[in-house]
Amino acid sequence: MLRIECCVETSGERWKCVIQERVNEELRSRFAAARRVAVLTGAGISAESGVPTFRGGGGATIWEWRGRPVTELSSAEMLATDPILVWEWFDHRRGLVKDVKPNAGHEALARWELRFTAFSLATQNIDGLHAAAGSRKVIELHGNLHRGRCLKCAAMRELPPSPLAVLPPLCSCGAPLRPDVVLFGEMLPDGAYECAEKAAEGCDLFFVVGTSAVVFPAALLPRAARSAGAFVIEVNPEETELTPRVDATILGKAGDVLKQFEE
Repeated sequence: MLRIECCVETSGERWKCVIQERVNEELRSRFAAARRVAVLTGAGISAESGVPTFRGGGGATIWEWRGRPVTELSSAEMLATDPILVWEWFDHRRGLVKDVKPNAGHEALARWELRFTAFSLATQNIDGLHAAAGSRKVIELHGNLHRGRCLKCAAMRELPPSPLAVLPPLCSCGAPLRPDVVLFGEMLPDGAYECAEKAAEGCDLFFVVGTSAVVFPAALLPRAARSAGAFVIEVNPEETELTPRVDATILGKAGDVLKQFEE
């Protein structure tokens, strides 16, 4: 077992990080004793199911589509200037994930929801795999690929399977829908971050799974949990910028690591 202890000076405090390859008895004991658990997940957990990523870091990575950067295609500016292209892009993404299934990491988190007195699951992913695995209360910080939002009445609508027959799809009121996802240049949905932050500040144990937590404001959640006294555990295939600022990092796939806490 690889075990490295490192101390980093941050704002006058010494943060201790233990990097290892498996869940040890100390971490299992913390898990067993915890009553309030909060989790933040990112693209890494879905990459294990075959969902492409858009920032690198495991699995297939897509940087551009039809010669345009994905950041441009997924921007509020592009939605305003060429909504059809934005819908074509997101419908393409829906096609990429339509046959993808949740993995053991998603399934473990669904079980954890039933296990703990208080459990919160916030995700940066828009693929809906947590709900598909059985998680009932998911804070979707960046929205959901399978929903549209009406530009007139703001109603949320479940989208039919990809490919969409009409672009843009229409609401029952007759107005066009937009993808119910947070585009570059937009704020998070009302209340989503606040709900995740409240859970982070009130938990005993906080997990960061499949993300380096560099995208704000989600990046603030591990810090909020740590500052409030929670024990913070990172689960990633490799070390990240977050690693020196957590209590323990477990190197591995979420599907392999998370179920070890239940053993």
